[in-house]
Amino acid sequence: MKVSVLVAVYNAEKYLPACLDSLVGQTHRDIQIICIDDASTDASWQILEEYAAKDSRIVLLRQAENRGIADTRNRGLQVADGDYVTMLDSDDWLAPNAIEQACHVAMSDAEIDCVLLDVCHYDDDTGEESYYDYRTESEVYSGEEAFRLSLDWSIHGLYMVRHPIHVQYPYDTACRFYSDENTTRLHYLHSRKVVRCKGVYYYRQHAASVTHAVTPMRFMSLPAHYSMKQTMLSEGVGEEQLALYEEYRWRSLVGLYVFFLTHRQAFSSDEQRSIKEKLRHYHSTIEPHRLPSSLKRKFGYVPSPSFPRLYELQIRLYLFVRRLYYHLRGKSSPEELM
Repeated sequence: MKVSVLVAVYNAEKYLPACLDSLVGQTHRDIQIICIDDASTDASWQILEEYAAKDSRIVLLRQAENRGIADTRNRGLQVADGDYVTMLDSDDWLAPNAIEQACHVAMSDAEIDCVLLDVCHYDDDTGEESYYDYRTESEVYSGEEAFRLSLDWSIHGLYMVRHPIHVQYPYDTACRFYSDENTTRLHYLHSRKVVRCKGVYYYRQHAASVTHAVTPMRFMSLPAHYSMKQTMLSEGVGEEQLALYEEYRWRSLVGLYVFFLTHRQAFSSDEQRSIKEKLRHYHSTIEPHRLPSSLKRKFGYVPSPSFPRLYELQIRLYLFVRRLYYHLRGKSSPEELM
């Protein structure tokens, strides 16, 4: 079984050798290592050339201009010829037998279309390691189950998938950030079986990553989520899956609005206007009839036709009550998503 590995590279000279060493040292030898440089300005390209000169399994591609990770991975996908395709970020690495473990599981059942790797989070500041906490006991899922579990990340999105599925559903280029979530969920949804394996993917965590930082980039998840919904509609996905995703979009939008109100002072006036316009626009795309009745009655999640004025009053009252609740118990109020 041949596995193609997509490695998108952008200014990764600090971590790239460790990433490539983990690939060329895999115990499963039948792999295609596709490295796509996204117009790096550091020594990344020179490092890639040095490794490619020593290992014929490495395929090098280079973008003429910086295009973002989705477009970069898609270029690599065009030349992938493995039975399965996976990806490895250029600052992450794999355990030596990770691909062997994944292939062993994939070959055990002809209906397995996706194999989840075991993810170990590595804190780049402290060196501490912690394994991904699955919020499900099962290790085998139908495609629809995996899709549902991915909505709140009860299962993660690091896996290898059959080549034809990945070609049919490449990375979503509608947004430079968060679009890989869309791809993951479409791969799961169109898989017959999704199964976990023991092969370890080491995921390097940086304090300044987009998902942790107070930055306008956090709100780029809104167009990515909308793009996913449009793809689902065009695919003719069932109403149950659409309703699940609409609930996810609404919860995400509410959470981002809370985040914005909590951290408003960290944004410039222009950024505040832009963020509020994004929130207003994507609020208008929410279809309340697809939301569960119990959520629409929940304080903080009640849809309002007047956005953001009446809705903001609801959120501000919610935040006040929450802070008061935690204050009376002598605890700090969590200021992240609801």
